[in-house]
Amino acid sequence: MEKKILLTPFWLIAATFLGLGDTLYLSYEKFQGVIPGCAILNGCERVLTSVYSNVFGVPLAYIGLVFYVYMLALAVLLVIDPASKGLRFGLVTYTTIGLLLSIGFELFQYFVIGALCLYCAISAATTLVLFGLALWHWRISKNS
Repeated sequence: MEKKILLTPFWLIAATFLGLGDTLYLSYEKFQGVIPGCAILNGCERVLTSVYSNVFGVPLAYIGLVFYVYMLALAVLLVIDPASKGLRFGLVTYTTIGLLLSIGFELFQYFVIGALCLYCAISAATTLVLFGLALWHWRISKNS
């Protein structure tokens, strides 16, 4: 019987590049000391200059960048071994943590800071897509 090729790891890589682009841009702007323009009136400025935009002195954009770099590594490993139970479990766990943190950050922005950041919303949406792809990969590859 011929082994089927799973495309979900490639979709994970594609979605991860979206998140990498978003957080790389925010990280670069943070490093330069520039607040990026935003389609939401004063939203990004209020969120990105807030005292809450750093955790223990580390900008959240940098933490998001690390999240996506690790996510890219997981996705590349899944291309190599898509049926690995450890990788599949790690992927679902990692994206679940990312999704819960993204939801928490978005709620925090809205209720505590009183503003929403477009770039943060893009990252949260990307994390939601990664979570959905992780669950899809788990489901279709468990019989492999």
